[in-house]
Order: sequence, then C-alpha cells, then structure tokens
Amino acid sequence: MDKNNLIGMVLIFVCLMAYMQLNQPTPEQLAEEDRLRDSIALAQQTIEMDSGDDPSNTIADASTSMADLSDTLLQLELGKKYGYFAAAGNGTEENPVLENDLIKVTFSSKGGKIKEVLLKEYFTLLPDSSGTNIQAALKLMEDQKDRFNYVFPIQGTGKVRSGDLFFNTQKDGNTITFRADAGDGRYFEQKYSLSPDNYELDYDIKFEGLNSILQSGESSIELEWKNYLGKLEKSTYYERIYSSTYFKPAEDDMSYCSCTSDGEEDADGEAVAWLSHSNQFFNSSLMTDGKPFQSAFMTTKMLTDEDDDLKILDSKIKIPYGQTSSESFAMKMYIGPNEFERLAAFDNELQDIIPFGRSFLGTVNRRIIRPLFSTLSGFIGSMGIVILVLTCLIKLVLYPLTYKMLYSQSKMAALKPRLAKMKEKLKDDSQAQQVESMKMYREYGVNPMGGCLPIFLQMPIWIALYRFFPASIEFRQKSFLWATDLSSYDAFFQLPFEIPMVGSHLSLFTLLWAVTTVLYTYYNTKHMDFSGQPAAMKYMQYMMPIMFMGFFNSYASGLTAYLFFSNLFNIGQTLITKEFIINHDKIKLELEANKKKPKKKGGFQERMASMLEEQKKKQEGIQAEQNKRKKKK
Repeated sequence: MDKNNLIGMVLIFVCLMAYMQLNQPTPEQLAEEDRLRDSIALAQQTIEMDSGDDPSNTIADASTSMADLSDTLLQLELGKKYGYFAAAGNGTEENPVLENDLIKVTFSSKGGKIKEVLLKEYFTLLPDSSGTNIQAALKLMEDQKDRFNYVFPIQGTGKVRSGDLFFNTQKDGNTITFRADAGDGRYFEQKYSLSPDNYELDYDIKFEGLNSILQSGESSIELEWKNYLGKLEKSTYYERIYSSTYFKPAEDDMSYCSCTSDGEEDADGEAVAWLSHSNQFFNSSLMTDGKPFQSAFMTTKMLTDEDDDLKILDSKIKIPYGQTSSESFAMKMYIGPNEFERLAAFDNELQDIIPFGRSFLGTVNRRIIRPLFSTLSGFIGSMGIVILVLTCLIKLVLYPLTYKMLYSQSKMAALKPRLAKMKEKLKDDSQAQQVESMKMYREYGVNPMGGCLPIFLQMPIWIALYRFFPASIEFRQKSFLWATDLSSYDAFFQLPFEIPMVGSHLSLFTLLWAVTTVLYTYYNTKHMDFSGQPAAMKYMQYMMPIMFMGFFNSYASGLTAYLFFSNLFNIGQTLITKEFIINHDKIKLELEANKKKPKKKGGFQERMASMLEEQKKKQEGIQAEQNKRKKKK
C-alpha cells in the first residue's frame, strides 16, 4: 500500500467517526427511547399475567392494555412536542359564543382564539346560479387559514404555539376565560369580555408562573396574527387597494403598508399603540390598554381575482414580558365597521384607518365634507338626495369663483371680433398675431387665464370627494335611482364582452357625466379664440371626458352621480349668469374704458408681450440671415 492510499483510508476513517459522533442520540433521546421500551414491555407483561385461560378475557384485557399503551405513547409524544404544556396538547374543541345586538363572536377552545365574527347589521352580496346578487351573512376573521398564535420559547422543547393547545373554557355572562395548563399551577390565560352595545372586546392575557419554564433572557412574547381577507364588496379591484395593515407608533402618526402592491413595514423596535387589519369598510383591530406593544413587523401580500381571498395580512407583534412569576397585559379588540364616530371614540387616532387621504385632502374630508354629509343624512333619508343637496351647497359656496370665470369668458367673447380683425390682417405671421394678441389683452384689461383659475381652485374639493365616496361606509349598499350601491359602480348596461380599460359593463352615471361634460365644454368655448393654438388643443378638451370614462366606469357611483349633478348645476349657473346676470353691453363699455386708461408698467401680460416681441425680432433676424445666404449662392 503506497503512501497516498494510506492517507486516503485514514481520512475516510476520520470522517466516518466524526459522522457517527455528530449523529449519535442525545442523552435525552436515549432516555425517551428507554421509557418507550419499558412502557411496551410493561403492557405486554400485563397482558400475559392477567389474561388467564379465558380467550374473551385475553381479548378484552389486551384491548384495555393496548389502549393504556396508546395513552402512554400519546403522552410521551405530547411531552416531546409541547413540553410543560403537554396536558393542553390534547382535547376536544369547544365553540362558546358571546353576542349582543350588533355582533356575534364564536370562539374556539383550540388556541383560545376567535373563530369567526358575524356582523348582524351588515351583509355581503354573493351571486347565485343565475348571476343575481343575494344577501349573505358578513363574517370577519372566519377563514380557516387565519392564525392567532402566541409563541412560547419553552426550555428543552423549543417553540410552542398557543394555536396548537386546547384551553379549558369558563364562561360567565358576557365574559369567556380560556386557560392552557402548564402544570404545577402554571398557565397561560386569555380573557374576552364583550361590550353590550358596541363592536368592542376587552381582551386580557396572563402569564402565571411561566417565567420558570420559558427560556431565560426573553423580554417579549411574539404574537403571530395572520388574516386572509375575504372578498366582501362588488368591486374587488377597489376593495383590494383600499385594504391594508395600519399601525400607530406610540410616539408618532399612524402609518400603513402599501395598499397597491406587496409591502412590509417594520416598527424597528419602536413601541406600537395599536395595529389594524382593515378591509375597505371593515376592520379587525388590536389595541393596547395602557402599556404599548414592544414592537411589530407587518407584511401584506396582494392576491389576484382568481384567488378566493383578497389579500394576506401578516403581523408579528412583540408583547412586553417582564419575566416575573405573575404578570398580565391588557388589550382591546374592535371587530366591526369603519364607522368614523365609533373609531374616533377610542381617542387614539384609530379613525385614520378610513382612507380619506393624508395631509390637506384628508383634512378636508374629515373636517368639512364628512361632518357635512353626516348632518345632511340626519335630515334626509336617501344618500342620493344627500349627494344632490351637497352638490347644490358646494356650487352655491363656489359661485363667486364661478361668476368671475364666466365674467372673464364674457370679456373674451366681447373682444373676439377685434382679435379676429387683427388676425385677418396678420394671417401670414403667427408670431405677430401672438404679440398683438397679448397687447390687446393688456390694452382692454382682459386676462385670458381668468376663466381657468377658478377651476384650479375647485380641484382640491374634487380630489377630496374622489377619496371620500369609496371610503365612506355610509354609502355602502345604499341605492339611488338605478344605482344599487353608491360605494361601487352602477352597472346599468351589462355587456356580453369586455372592453379594454372599461370592463364588461357601462355605468349610466358615467355616461351622463361624459355627455354633459362635452355639452358644457362646447357651450363654454364656442366664443373662445383658438386660432393661436394648435388644432389638437381645441379637440383635446372633448377627448378628455371620453378618456376618463374608462376610469370612472368602475368607480364609486356616488362620485359619478356627484359629477353628473355638478355638470347640471354648472350648465344651469352658466346659462342663468350669462343670459340674465351679466350685462354684455356694460362689458363692452368696460373694455373701451380700459383701453383709455394709462397702463402700468410691468405685470405678467407686459412681460409676456415683451418676451414674444423679443422672440419675434430674433426670428426675423434669423430669417434675414438665411435670405442673405440664399442671395450669395
């Protein structure tokens, strides 16, 4: 045997010895195997000694002994899997119930958690075999895939999850207590108490003697909370983008995971006051009642229309743990509708989960539009009529701006014949037309942008309402005229095919809005001068409503109803103002008076005219230089 072969055999032998050493059973595993062999031997010995000569006795005693053996093996397996919680590792599931006039909460003794929540005053719509939508019970936290587990790091066992344990159940009135036994007076307890007239649960947990069985050095207990959000609304697209996980850092403003894509948020050691898993109109929230959560890590996963669920919201919450012999942690749960007043009553900014928008737009919705809607709906039963009345009020408040816009348009219309004559003289020189137009605007005191500014000033209200209607539960499943749900689209025409960017339905409110927008645009601009602008600009204003039809066609019909009513008021205000309020002869006299007034130096129009004049001179210089070169050639 040569040297190389000898070295190779020695290395192989060393590797085999190392492998055997690393994979040999631990002392604990050897002890467990000895106990198992002893249990089997004891059962077999009992069968042989007690059976006698009677075969029936032999069979009966054997069955009893094998049952005892099975129980022994089960206890060994439970001890191995759950450690000190072995006694809670086996049992029969019970489903106690707490309820009031608003809510019915069904619990499971396996995990000591909520199994489902029925909201008695709300329904979801499900299509039957004919495609007709019928009312069905609305339930939250009901998905069998949901998880609500406390993770205990047990000495010598590893992680044990409360969701795998069977809790002893005790019900007293509207309070249920679940307790998982850990032996020698030790236990983990969860207590739920339902409010008599709300969607609120007092929720307390208690760690009794667990400091002696948990791994040392643990300063928190992790709560795994996973929700598979169900599809509760007609428009799953907008329901999906209005659903997410929201949380409130103890010393900061509310924040949330991405609504339109997969996302994650990490409190990164920062204390958290509450955390909410929210659908478009309903939420399941967990709040602290005193000391905040130590921290939290949250993820959201978008699902497709083909999936049974809407989204997966997964949160890992750190419950502070002081490693004492007996300690508790007080919380509250809210499982119900996104009703602003109910959420605001907690006085912890929970109402901010309603997606009214952030910053200025959110303030407009929360402080102005929502209270106004709430006041009107207190007197008016139909939410559609409330929208109509609100539209009227907004138009009246904004009428001074509208009047300025229409007055500016009337001045432009009065100046149009003069502009036409000037442009006829300079029809071959577009730059000269622009320069002279700016001079005439300044000379007669006309601002060509005067009709645009009021529109821009109204845009914040339009954008705020765009967020308001699909976020307000007050419009959910409220019907008006042909619309069956003002928080979703009105499918007046159902198509046998799908149109790209539009869908398989047509919204009548959207069609009426588009038609009235085109008519209003035509009437408003027929006296305006577009000769100095590209031809595409003239027709783009008519294309915009058609382009936006694809967007509004699947949006909340409450918004498209408001836009349609707004157009009707615009048309009415325009006709009445231009035909009966504005004195057109007076405007002509005003233009002549402005022409005679001495003009102030400076100003936007003068600077614009000077800039155009300078540009014209440069262009003339370039043209003259080009003509010289041509002559030399």
